[in-house]
Amino acid sequence: MSTGALPAFTRGTINLASAGLGARAIFATDEFFGPLSRLLADEPAVYRPGVYDDNGKWMDGWETRRRRGPGHDHAVIALATPGRIRGFDVDTAHFTGNFPTACAIEACHAPEGPDVRTSWTAVLGPSPLGPGAQHFFDCGDDGLYSHVRLRIYPDGGVARLRVYGKPVLDRTAIGGEPIDLAAALAGGEVVALSNGHYGHQRLLAPGRGINMGDGWETSRRRVPGHEWIVVRLAARATIESIVVDTAHFKGNYPDACSLQAADLTGTTGDLPTLVTAASMFWQEILPEQKLAPDRIHTFGGTLVKRAGAVTHVRLNIHPDGGVSRLRVFGHPAEGGKT
Repeated sequence: MSTGALPAFTRGTINLASAGLGARAIFATDEFFGPLSRLLADEPAVYRPGVYDDNGKWMDGWETRRRRGPGHDHAVIALATPGRIRGFDVDTAHFTGNFPTACAIEACHAPEGPDVRTSWTAVLGPSPLGPGAQHFFDCGDDGLYSHVRLRIYPDGGVARLRVYGKPVLDRTAIGGEPIDLAAALAGGEVVALSNGHYGHQRLLAPGRGINMGDGWETSRRRVPGHEWIVVRLAARATIESIVVDTAHFKGNYPDACSLQAADLTGTTGDLPTLVTAASMFWQEILPEQKLAPDRIHTFGGTLVKRAGAVTHVRLNIHPDGGVSRLRVFGHPAEGGKT
């Protein structure tokens, strides 16, 4: 159960079961009290006292009816992108008298979707669950998976399922066109930042931001200088163009931006500490550019200085403000890995 601190496997990973990243509910044996889709919501589960629907008490999660015979319930979820799973959070928040007594999880790699011929691998054996708590479980399997199957024993409700893992960039599917190497679904990751007062987790998410809370926004800077954020690219690559989207940021967009890059191949040690200290000296590949409110800004051509193959970029915003999305398009280097 949750002890307040997140386990090590959550660091440097993303929630592959995030609806906001594209995870989908595929099948459930029963959804009488709560649809499976609620299980994948990004927001923490909420409790609504006194709220009922036609089937009973409204609960924020997946909840099955009480079984009156043998067997147990299960559900199948398509992950946002294929990846290597590091661990799980099975959250029974607000399910205090109707939680399952245990769960188990299987996984498969079926890009076209699982069917009766699909082979499933047990990645979490039967594990006890308790009421109203997060339950963290390590995954000892290093396979590549696209779907998970959650089994609950024998029935009941689970508020959220989070599948922490690392996306795997499919190099065989890359054609001649540049790809977004900063994308979270490709394996891009924020590793350090100067300020993220209003959040930064969605800067590398797919699509455009849906509101001002869907991106990276700093507090108002009251001292000289500027804010920055460092992203590890999905692969060591050469960069061709950069997109900075200020969607919904109208009175709080940065005045300008610039981008630096570095090749940190082979670097060891505490990476966040290293880039915090050294990234200000990285090579500038995009000189300072003016930004406008609520707009997609594309920088390419001769404006982007060639820097060879790099693994990390640093987006600087002057002096502060909000950016909805960052895209870094380029070509993976031959045999290059971050």
